Amino acid sequence: MKRIAAVLTLLLVTVGTLFLAHDSQSEEGRDGFANYRLIAHAMGSIREQPYTNAYEAMIANYEKGTRVFEIDFMLTSDRVAVARHEWTANMSKMLGQDEELPEQKQAGALTHDEFMNTPILGMYQPMDADGIMNVLSRYPDMYIVTDTKEQKDEDIQQVLQSLVDAGKKHDPSALSRVVVQIYNEPMLEKVKEVYPFPSIIYTLYATQDTEDQVVQFVQNNDIDAVTMPEYKVNQNFVARLKKAGAVTYVHTINDTKQVANYEKWGVYGVYSDVLTEQEMEELNTRFAWNP
Repeated sequence: MKRIAAVLTLLLVTVGTLFLAHDSQSEEGRDGFANYRLIAHAMGSIREQPYTNAYEAMIANYEKGTRVFEIDFMLTSDRVAVARHEWTANMSKMLGQDEELPEQKQAGALTHDEFMNTPILGMYQPMDADGIMNVLSRYPDMYIVTDTKEQKDEDIQQVLQSLVDAGKKHDPSALSRVVVQIYNEPMLEKVKEVYPFPSIIYTLYATQDTEDQVVQFVQNNDIDAVTMPEYKVNQNFVARLKKAGAVTYVHTINDTKQVANYEKWGVYGVYSDVLTEQEMEELNTRFAWNP
């Protein structure tokens, strides 16, 4: 009996090890940006300051191991795409620009020249589409995720066209590493009118679609990933999205304990201001072997 018990135990351990190995291989076998569990929100924080979308934040977080950067995009008053979360007085103050700009310029869209020549927090370089695609062309393992804050279709298309034009100027192959975030189903066709971007993330914070509608859309259109706010996450939804072919990200998470909880629900990764890809991988290793 003891020998049979020992054999059964060995079998269970072997099967469990094979399952974990297969699961790990399937995750590691993902292509492109979905190789990574961490997406840096607004390029990630620099010196504990989020939302800068600044060049220095991008490079500092890249050097920490981050490879996927979500970037906020707005149009300047002369319709140039730049990395900015919003044109408000509060944002100008957060970025330390309230004393740099005249009062009438603090709550509205700047011109491209004004934007590029007003440092963030007095020291960091603002970024436009041209500068971003130049960086992307120089770092062949870097990806960007667009967060177009404009609301009108023609403005969204203008942002994307700016990225396409800059990409063709610096390195056309870099456009394969531009991941477009869409906010509703019709937006997918508007994106395709601009350029055949190979990777799409469907973000759910603005849509009223049901879970059934989202899953069907993901399956029908080969959507790579779905990202959602915490209040929309549930284990069944995540499992259905995975079956439909999409990995799931949650935003914005800055605590590893929260990440661990979501991983137990099958969530693949997170958008974060402060976490790093290395922390995500270490957490995943602990979770895989210590459920």
